[in-house]
Amino acid sequence: MGSMPHLKARAAATVVLLSATVAACGGDGSKDSKDLSAQELSWKDCPAPAASEGGGEAPSPLPGGAEWQCATMKAPLDWDKPKGDTLDIALIRAAASGKEDRRIGSLVFNFGGPGGSGVTTLPAFGEDYAKLRTRYDLVSFDPRGVGRSAGVKCEDDEQLDAYFQEDSTPDDDAERKKLVDNVKGFNGSCEENSGDVLPHVRTTDAARDMDLMRQVLGDDKLHYFGISYGTELGGVYAHLFPKKVGRAVFDAVVDPTETAEQGSLGQAEGFQLALDNFAKDCTSKAEDCPVGDTEQDVKDKIAGLLKDLDAKPLPALPPRELTQTAATNGIAQSLYSKDFWPYLTEGLDQAYDGDGRILMTLSDSMNGRNEDGTYSNIQAANISINCADDKARYTPEYVEEKLPGFREASPLFGDYLAWGMVGCTDWAVEGAADHPDVSAPDAPPIVVIGNTGDPATPYEGAKKMADALGKGVGVELTYKGQGHGAYDSKNKCVRNAVNGYLLDGTVPKEGTVCS
Repeated sequence: MGSMPHLKARAAATVVLLSATVAACGGDGSKDSKDLSAQELSWKDCPAPAASEGGGEAPSPLPGGAEWQCATMKAPLDWDKPKGDTLDIALIRAAASGKEDRRIGSLVFNFGGPGGSGVTTLPAFGEDYAKLRTRYDLVSFDPRGVGRSAGVKCEDDEQLDAYFQEDSTPDDDAERKKLVDNVKGFNGSCEENSGDVLPHVRTTDAARDMDLMRQVLGDDKLHYFGISYGTELGGVYAHLFPKKVGRAVFDAVVDPTETAEQGSLGQAEGFQLALDNFAKDCTSKAEDCPVGDTEQDVKDKIAGLLKDLDAKPLPALPPRELTQTAATNGIAQSLYSKDFWPYLTEGLDQAYDGDGRILMTLSDSMNGRNEDGTYSNIQAANISINCADDKARYTPEYVEEKLPGFREASPLFGDYLAWGMVGCTDWAVEGAADHPDVSAPDAPPIVVIGNTGDPATPYEGAKKMADALGKGVGVELTYKGQGHGAYDSKNKCVRNAVNGYLLDGTVPKEGTVCS
């Protein structure tokens, strides 16, 4: 079926194209009756990342020669049984570069997904956070169920290749039955291969892991930078441990008030907006836009391509072909960042000439497929965490009813995101709630950044998060830009506001607008 993961992170989405990687260490499920907050981490040079984390080489040293270090933290498998079985959480850090007496503590990052490997992603963007490293150890982790932290296993690489070739937007009863059967098969393999861990990958579990991490790292407060789904995780942490929140920034903010259906509909609108902006950008330049003469022409030609692919896929990366689903996936991937728009232009131009390789490569990036044909576990983890969190279970009949509204939100992505809602229908574990509780009236200020052109976490979510955190807690900042997230756009105004808060404790003025 291969539909787009819900609330996929900007950083996780870019890792394959950046070819930046790293790793940490695995788990043994041992029993440990000791107080886990007293454990000492053994920091060592990072090995090359596991295939489940995205593969590749060990991370390069930072400018100035600082080495990345990796360690493993034990956490309870079941937080309701803290003295029972444990699992291993893979960590990575780069020590603070400034003087010891200026060091604030650790700054913990979550780059989202859910399902993205923080151990892989932090080094990919390490240089972006050089200023923050002057006063913090930069720390990230593979959340439980992800990468080397008891990573969820579902289908094998060969099965995943077939799975992602399937049609995820059925046009008749036979295609609908096939879609449902594929989802059922995938979900059954997750239960068969990872049944022990599936009940314990909720966002509330990851938030408790972060509080244990805070203690093990030796910090009184958790200083935190959450991106995309990482904002939801940060909000849940603030709700559970409001007095332990230090300086925190949420960027590319998830709307915590939405159900899974509302989130998918919001993404349909968000990706359509990003596509509109891409078409406008391409046709407004002095040189000819190779994929259309007008904004509408660009969108009409893309729709025509997808319709043709539904009937007849294009040659791409043998033996795999560029299907309608893979092309939609690749287009969506390229809308996560304005930096990817040239890839989209080139990929569409190539596809119009009968060659699907670039769009297929973009789709592989979204799905976590490595160049050697192995897959990271981002899709398996994404589905496992979302299905453990979200109470709703949508039937095919319900999706059929909702299709007109999704198509109105996005002629291009509507069907694709609507049918993605059946992903949890046959899931082995009951979902926790309709939406996360992030109310944290006793927490200190949290800077909440919304990007007006964000496809994956639409701008409106920032205000909803700020309001839900509580009066005087959520401080909203607006970035008028394109792509998923704001800080990594390198916009000076955003950078100064975030750095000023994290480094000096200066809270930005409520309602600040950066453009």
